[in-house]
Amino acid sequence: MATITAHGKPAEVSGSRPLPPARRQSRRRRQLRNNLTGYAFLVGAVVCFAVFSWYPMVRGIIMSFQRTRRGETTWVGWDNYERIVNDPSFWTAWKNTFYFTALALILGYAVPFFVAILLNEFRHAKGYLRILVYLPVMLPPASALFLFKYYAYDPSDAGLFNAILKFFHLPTSEWMQSTTMTMPAMVIASTWMNMGAAVLIYLAALQNIPGELYEAAEIDGAGIWRRIWNVTIPQTKLILSLMAMLQIVATMQLFIEPLILANGAGTQDSATSVAYLIYQHGFFQNDLNGAAALGVIMLGVLAGFSFVYVRLTARQD
Repeated sequence: MATITAHGKPAEVSGSRPLPPARRQSRRRRQLRNNLTGYAFLVGAVVCFAVFSWYPMVRGIIMSFQRTRRGETTWVGWDNYERIVNDPSFWTAWKNTFYFTALALILGYAVPFFVAILLNEFRHAKGYLRILVYLPVMLPPASALFLFKYYAYDPSDAGLFNAILKFFHLPTSEWMQSTTMTMPAMVIASTWMNMGAAVLIYLAALQNIPGELYEAAEIDGAGIWRRIWNVTIPQTKLILSLMAMLQIVATMQLFIEPLILANGAGTQDSATSVAYLIYQHGFFQNDLNGAAALGVIMLGVLAGFSFVYVRLTARQD
């Protein structure tokens, strides 16, 4: 049975006779050709991931169970992990890393969201304000951190932050030379550098919220904070949870901030992070196997966070 198409040609429907073998082969060849074209475009990405992501990861896991001395490699099992865990710097680095992550979630996660809400309320000069917010992202991270180190965090009264504190008759700080202010200072610098990208993502999510919801909330007498709590946050819950996970993964890999701002470890190891400890083991102590073991531990911790995030978002969906 067949129906007539708009062009006057018969179209096949269920119950029609099977296609001739020659026509079936032609269709299969066409499908294969289309599939091969798609796979050809994927080859480059797969090769890049295999060479630059998957192979180093697998190689690092293998190295973490080996020891290389004078060009000879032997299998040592869990010895590298035991040696790394028994190092006092290991626990200090994890404590500093979790402390930085917690501060970053309070400041670096919340501030971009409220800046995006503020920008979304402007009716004029939106484009210029977005460029202004995004400008720090375009700076090389090293340049931005050197700017903070020698201009904003100068421990003398000539430093920008100390000058502001002195203007308001508040006590000044030594910033990166202080054991208590090192982490907050790094969080401030990191937030300033990376805030622009998060603000643009939040802005895109905010502009997808139907205006009728805000109008209904205003009719019900909801103020700005109730509108944010009852409309904005629920409507952006998915992107907020995703950005929280990305924030945790990014901040747990803290490296360039202590390297430049605190010259590595900082005062009394107050800036030592897990990523910087990996760098120390690999390049200063020539302990590549220990560095690999520490990297695998960090991989496991981040994988655990990712697993929890996937389970929670699956329940929400």
